[in-house]
Amino acid sequence: MIRERQVTAVSGGFMMLALLGTGAALVGGLISHLSTPHVAIPCALGMVVVAIGVAGLFVVNPNEAKVLQLFGRYVGTVREPGLRWSNPFYTKKKVSDRIRNFESNKLKVNDRDGSPIETAAVVVWRVVDTAEAAFEVDNYENFVHVQSEAALRNLATRHCYDAHDPNELSLRGNTQEVADQLKREIQDRLAKAGVEVMEARIAHLAYAPEIASAMLRRQQAGAIIAARQRIVEGAVGMVDMALELLKAKNVVELDEERKAAMVSNLLVVLCGEHDVRPVVNTGTIYQ
Repeated sequence: MIRERQVTAVSGGFMMLALLGTGAALVGGLISHLSTPHVAIPCALGMVVVAIGVAGLFVVNPNEAKVLQLFGRYVGTVREPGLRWSNPFYTKKKVSDRIRNFESNKLKVNDRDGSPIETAAVVVWRVVDTAEAAFEVDNYENFVHVQSEAALRNLATRHCYDAHDPNELSLRGNTQEVADQLKREIQDRLAKAGVEVMEARIAHLAYAPEIASAMLRRQQAGAIIAARQRIVEGAVGMVDMALELLKAKNVVELDEERKAAMVSNLLVVLCGEHDVRPVVNTGTIYQ
């Protein structure tokens, strides 16, 4: 595996002035000694050398690196921004160190329960090892996209869309935990390409269109059941409190049968969906 090795290139400004000065002197010598072959020929050869030397000039922009190769052999990476000069026979490949992000395509996968869902992710990444990015994979940008989508598919199949157990991890209910898992999985896949994943999270999550309506009804039914459970728990507590207060303050003495009737009426009032219309009894409660 090829690791990045930083090298220092010569200042391009100094080399450009030196080459221009040398070239100007050689041109002047060639013009003034055209009739003298033993002077004109070395001047012409010197101008060819200067022209080759100019090819060694290159620019490194901020947050950019140049990977240097000599006849296929990796020489090193130049990261210092500015005008630089190196061996004219080096090939120079630009690799950006800037932070980049992309949103994956909407993927249709089956979650852990087998329900078809649609999901997409946003991944923020940057190159940290230019040698690995340039030589370990064919195209590191395409590699990032493909491996990120593969990691997202794998993650979606390991978890259910919506968990029935509150202690169970789900794609919809545990967004931060799922995002952390997605980031780790993508990083494991991209480490060999010299890429650092800075952030990854799910940007789109929904049931597939063919089951969306059925799943919506199931979610609504679950919400209704949960709400009913809370209402019943609260109503039972209020009934118990009412009976205790009646007994503590000696407001009325009720036998077990009348207590049962009172409990039934209170539960109907507290748990009903519609407003209750009471019937006022002006006589005795006993038949």
